Amino acid sequence: MENLRRAGVTDVLTDAAHRSAYASDASLYRIVPQAIVRPRSGDDVLATLEVCRTLGVPITARGAGTSVAGNAIGPGVILDFSRHMNRVLDVDPVTRTARVQAGTIQATLQAAAKPHGLRFGPDPSTHTRCTIGGMIGNNSCGSRTLGYGRTSDNVAGLRAYTIDGDELITDPLSGAEKITGALRDVIGANLAVARTEFARFGRQVSGYAVEHLLPENGFNLTEFLVGSEGTLAVITEATVKLVADPVHRTLIVLGYPDFGTAGDIIPKILEFQPTACEGLDHRICDVVRSRRGPDAVPPLPGGTAWLMVEIAGDDLDDVRDRTRRLLAVAEAVDSRVVEDTAEAAPLWKIREDGAGLAGRAPSGLPAHAGWEDAAVPPARIGAYLRDFDALTARHGLSVMPYGHLGDGCVHVRLDFPLDKPDGPARFRAFLEDAADLVVSYGGSLSGEHGDGRARSELLARMYSPDAMNLFRRIKHTFDPNNLLNPGNLVDPDPVDANIRVSAARPVRTELALAYHSDGGDFNQAVHRCTGVGKCRADTTVLGGVMCPSYLATKNEKDSTRGRARVLQEMLDGDLAPDWRAEAVHDALDLCLSCKGCASDCPTGIDMAAYKSEVLHQSFKGRVRPRSHYSLGWLPRWSRLASKMPALANLATSLPGIRGLALWIAGVDKRRNIPSFAPKTFRGSFVPVKTGKPVVLFVDSFTDHFSPEIARAAVDLLVDAGYAPQVASRTACCGLTWISTGQLDAARRILGNTVAELHEAVKQGIPIVGLEPSCTGVLRQDAVELVDNEAAKEVAAATKTVAELLAATPGWEPPSLEGVRVIAQPHCHHHAVMGWGADAKLLKNAGATVRRLGGCCGLAGNFGVERGHYEVSVQVAEQQLLPALEQAEEGDVFLADGFSCRTQADDLAGVTGVHLVQLLADALPKKQVDR
Repeated sequence: MENLRRAGVTDVLTDAAHRSAYASDASLYRIVPQAIVRPRSGDDVLATLEVCRTLGVPITARGAGTSVAGNAIGPGVILDFSRHMNRVLDVDPVTRTARVQAGTIQATLQAAAKPHGLRFGPDPSTHTRCTIGGMIGNNSCGSRTLGYGRTSDNVAGLRAYTIDGDELITDPLSGAEKITGALRDVIGANLAVARTEFARFGRQVSGYAVEHLLPENGFNLTEFLVGSEGTLAVITEATVKLVADPVHRTLIVLGYPDFGTAGDIIPKILEFQPTACEGLDHRICDVVRSRRGPDAVPPLPGGTAWLMVEIAGDDLDDVRDRTRRLLAVAEAVDSRVVEDTAEAAPLWKIREDGAGLAGRAPSGLPAHAGWEDAAVPPARIGAYLRDFDALTARHGLSVMPYGHLGDGCVHVRLDFPLDKPDGPARFRAFLEDAADLVVSYGGSLSGEHGDGRARSELLARMYSPDAMNLFRRIKHTFDPNNLLNPGNLVDPDPVDANIRVSAARPVRTELALAYHSDGGDFNQAVHRCTGVGKCRADTTVLGGVMCPSYLATKNEKDSTRGRARVLQEMLDGDLAPDWRAEAVHDALDLCLSCKGCASDCPTGIDMAAYKSEVLHQSFKGRVRPRSHYSLGWLPRWSRLASKMPALANLATSLPGIRGLALWIAGVDKRRNIPSFAPKTFRGSFVPVKTGKPVVLFVDSFTDHFSPEIARAAVDLLVDAGYAPQVASRTACCGLTWISTGQLDAARRILGNTVAELHEAVKQGIPIVGLEPSCTGVLRQDAVELVDNEAAKEVAAATKTVAELLAATPGWEPPSLEGVRVIAQPHCHHHAVMGWGADAKLLKNAGATVRRLGGCCGLAGNFGVERGHYEVSVQVAEQQLLPALEQAEEGDVFLADGFSCRTQADDLAGVTGVHLVQLLADALPKKQVDR
């Protein structure tokens, strides 16, 4: 690190948290780097190359780290281009090209090209976070390769540096003359091999793309370097080709009895020039339904396997004609035609999230990458799929296939028994058999992800000895000392070396949470993270939440994936030896416990739960941070303050006392302390005499700070024909104890609450919550923490107000016509219960709703704790604050969460209302009989 800094490189990371976070990508493999360099310019890249060349330290270039083959990790220096070298430098609509830095996110390029009516053709499923440099490294393809080609077909020129520090520009070719001259000689001596073993079909991605160096192909160094996986040069900039988006797109969903039959029809489908032809199997849909409910999968036509075919063009009549003719020959058992792109989007999303959703096999066991993108000529895909199913059955594996069937490329994740002593050996045996199978079909080990550590050793089963020798000569020409991404393509690491998952030991004893979905194994829970990196994408504009801290800091360790990698290191590695390791707490410090990952990450990881477990294990029997006693015990202090609320408010508002109180509590001095209500709700509640009974779960926040919300809830429920009952004063969900990791106390508190509520549930009385985070505890956390049948029954009986009213026969919402609503769904509402019932209710009431995504940034105790203020504000600036600043007079800020309302008031001076207040205020005025 010192050598790098002396060379002028300023952004260098060597701490254990970052090294752990970068030790893996989206693959099975773990290799801990010595350092991470996040270059700010080409000069930083050159300086890093010089230092590493001098010291003999390997270099691995990395984009978003979404590689599933292990080609974005390495033992030396990781060059992460995504942090700083991520700009679109120029878009030229005349030449239809764009110039971008290597770390530019694909979606960022698309946004820059869109105003010109243009786009970058290749669109991998990771387009929201993958970088152009990463796509170039792997020769990525995506769903629409049939229409737009591979990345290599869409790159016009590259700017790169060789290991010697020479700048290489590929179009027009200049620089690195010694290397390019020697390369011409190598190709000239191997023309027969280059002409016969490469470019046999469109998805032959494995190995080096030697065909582009042939004289008849113009010694095209640009297309040759695409797919070289960073083993030959470090690419810093690219000029890419842009295409015009077609005016019309039609999605045709075709149902078939099985996946192989769907594959058989591919040649007929291709006659109609689709831009996409994707395959989806019932096994992946079953996983989605089991995890997210029956409505999570959009309506599909009959069958158990489907082709998603896109017909596109500028002439609507032509698009419809091709659609009609395709349907006539498709031999489908059922079909669905979707012309509305908004209606088609949920269908494409199921396919897009495939890699994460397939993280659990049909067997229920963890499913892994390693053999996930093999390709065969499309005409043979049906037979290959049947043989592949038979192969997995012989090896005792279950499979969940999907992928680009129109290109002959199949994606799978398999439940390799890597946790068993013979797991790596069985993994190797399957890969060898699978390689032989795909080669027998004239296929490629990789169809778009590259070979990496997962397949490079197997290349000799696909290519002749002469071709393998050609690869070695090419590598030696560029990188004689094997410093650029060693272990990949040439002189590869064994496929069963450095497997991260095989080192994972079960952790089932002395845990506070049950981890039901992971067999009670904390290690299996943290290994849910497959590294797909969706936590690095900004999905807030689409209503997503994950991951607010990463969006604020752009540090890998502050992403859900980065945290999972550090926890994996804690359990199985050596950089973070135990629960109290500095790296572990460094990574988890900025986790807001928003639970966004539990719903937004396709793997179903729940970092909020893991953080609670870590805090519990770390401070069990020890002195805790001050905020754990102040904020973590807030319900207790609130009950005490309710005896003299005026005095409590005065004490926390006097300058001297206020500052001292905030310091003692571990609260940032810039925060305002909410005022206690003059009278709690329970202190004024009058039991309702008639109606259907319902238990109104009045949480501490509502009772002590916002009792008017509970009063509005009573009015609303009475109007709907209910007779609200209120749980006892001691009934508490224990949320603040959970979020601060005081899980033994939380279990006692929540256990008593569950026992009380269960008495009502046994009588068929539903429970309705007001504070989303507390409702979420009853719906989810209680099952993991209390872990008994009563908790499960209480969870099933707990509803949000919108859910309860939606299920109330004959109830209609009051009119909200003309009301403009800016809605900030609470993160736990989004993640645990879902906000769909609320959105539907508001729509039926006639309100105009602008739904915000992301987190408010306060997130319970997080945003008020010392050391978190800046990040809390940065998170609020992602969606909440801009929306409030743009609000027009009369707009209503709707926020059911106490944290959300507090943040808006604290940072913007805006008062929020709860859904029950909005609805109750719109009720016809009448006497309520109580």
